Amino acid sequence: MKLKLDLHDIYNRGHDIDRALQDIIDEAVRKKAPLVEIIPGKGSGQLKKHVLRFLQQKEIKALYHRVEKDSKNYGRLFVHFRW
Repeated sequence: MKLKLDLHDIYNRGHDIDRALQDIIDEAVRKKAPLVEIIPGKGSGQLKKHVLRFLQQKEIKALYHRVEKDSKNYGRLFVHFRW
């Protein structure tokens, strides 16, 4: 099972972005999903940096195994979980 979060609709609302990221991480933990795909889009890269900063928070980082930047698509991240 792979969960997917597309941030195109809320790219300019920082609080909504954080809430959406927290919700998808919580859902992955609850369902024990091995992978979450986050799509910040290509753009200027600011949204991707925001997502990466969110994922580096100590309490969030403790929940997942690793983050992979898609080598073929700059606008996509994978968050891997180990259960």
